[in-house]
Amino acid sequence: MPDVAILLPLLAFLLAVGAFAGILAGLLGVGGGIVLVPAFYYVFQTLGFDGPNIMQVCVATSLATIVVTSLRSVKAHAAKGAVEFDILRGWGPGIVIGALLGSLTATQLRSETLTGVFAALALVVAIYMGVSRPTWRIADEMPRGWKRYLYSPLVGFLSVLMGIGGGSFGVPLMTLHGIPIHRAVATAAGFGILIAVPAVILFLALPTRGTFPPFTLGLVNLPAFVVIVAMTLLTAPLGAKLAHRMNPAPLKRAFAFFLLLVALNMLRKILT
Repeated sequence: MPDVAILLPLLAFLLAVGAFAGILAGLLGVGGGIVLVPAFYYVFQTLGFDGPNIMQVCVATSLATIVVTSLRSVKAHAAKGAVEFDILRGWGPGIVIGALLGSLTATQLRSETLTGVFAALALVVAIYMGVSRPTWRIADEMPRGWKRYLYSPLVGFLSVLMGIGGGSFGVPLMTLHGIPIHRAVATAAGFGILIAVPAVILFLALPTRGTFPPFTLGLVNLPAFVVIVAMTLLTAPLGAKLAHRMNPAPLKRAFAFFLLLVALNMLRKILT
């Protein structure tokens, strides 16, 4: 068991990360998972757990927190009539299928490979956040037909490989197709449920091998889950309130730069 002098600072770090992730999700509509996965990776490595499957634990634990926070977020947004339930019904089956395929794929990858996938996709998200404009449009309505059958599983698949909810891919997808930003953020929380629930069920049920941090059930680390959920439930409403009171564009670009550095650092670690 690691020394208390190591555990206490790491606990404080996770509390701070959980608070930041909650505010970020409410303020920018970007799922906290994009912050949580690198944070878990750092904490578990610092504690000496750096086996071939540790990145899977980071991804699974992040998705487990998203189940709770997305449920609360959807409830709050639905009370304000902001959730596009027609989109959730139409896109739900494809997203669930993609999430299940993503979970099965993630369990077959080595930690280094999954880390590389996360870093590469995080670079894409960071660049888009940094250069995108609210006026950008591809179409005036959400894709239908074969495009929906292609995009919906892709959203679920890529989100699970990154351990994130619906915000990072769902919000840009919807805003580029004419959905107002606040309704896109609200509906993307529903994407998060569709992504995280089936993925976490598989991560809990599938047999695992290797050395994992203490109190890990399947691939979900329970202490990290409890700490993060406690903080995000407290701070996500604050982020949502701030989103209505300030211009998030400068913060969005600042976070894009931060995410770019995180992704590049993760790539550096696996390439050296």
